[in-house]
Amino acid sequence: MSPDRDAMRVMVVDDEELARGVLREYLAAHPDIRIVAECANGFEAVRAATETRPDLLLLDIQMPKLDGFEVLELLGGEVPVIFVTAYDEHALRAFEVHAVDYLLKPVVPERLAEALARARARLVRGRGASRLPLKEVAAAARPGGRFLERILIRDEAKVEVLPVDTVDSIEARDDYIAVRAGGKSYLKQQTLAEIETVLDPSRFVRIHRSTILNVDRLARIELYAKDSRVAILADGRELPVSRTGYARLKELL
Repeated sequence: MSPDRDAMRVMVVDDEELARGVLREYLAAHPDIRIVAECANGFEAVRAATETRPDLLLLDIQMPKLDGFEVLELLGGEVPVIFVTAYDEHALRAFEVHAVDYLLKPVVPERLAEALARARARLVRGRGASRLPLKEVAAAARPGGRFLERILIRDEAKVEVLPVDTVDSIEARDDYIAVRAGGKSYLKQQTLAEIETVLDPSRFVRIHRSTILNVDRLARIELYAKDSRVAILADGRELPVSRTGYARLKELL
């Protein structure tokens, strides 16, 4: 077997060096496995995945800065994943993102071997079969019953984390949204309808078919023409307000 052509390229992500070392040792027993990157946090994982294009992630869930589900969201569900975690309460969410397997620590070699066999079978079926709709990955990244607290933006290997408190508005851009925060605009591959469902409706309101406004940023509303209004933001920006959007705004103000 050619190690370059036929090996399954694996990336190991865990914030504990000991845990990475155990996986490294167990993976060494599989001649068709090549570790292409080891990462200690989610930011490193996104960057390394962008650069190395692994076939499989061995991914911890509870990590500082970005957890495992957020890493998957940023990668767009492109890479098959085996979750390796000390906690069993995330198993349902792992199933929702079609994880190859879910291993509890301490990992034993036999269970890892079973998970790798499943990963090989999935790769034989083709990479395309493992890609998930972005909305499913994003939904799993957010704990159930809670509104979105931060928006994750990926620009190639760079990651921006925007707390929703800092967001001024969100506007539709075809298959993307433009998130305005701190005087800058960030593009994210998601629809306006999808992100609207996870934002707190007492703080974010759809004022136009293509615009969501953070009501904390609203300075005033002005009449623009007959039955047409504009929202003036605290920074002076103007956003169109539809009749339906104005009705929604009045309910909150």
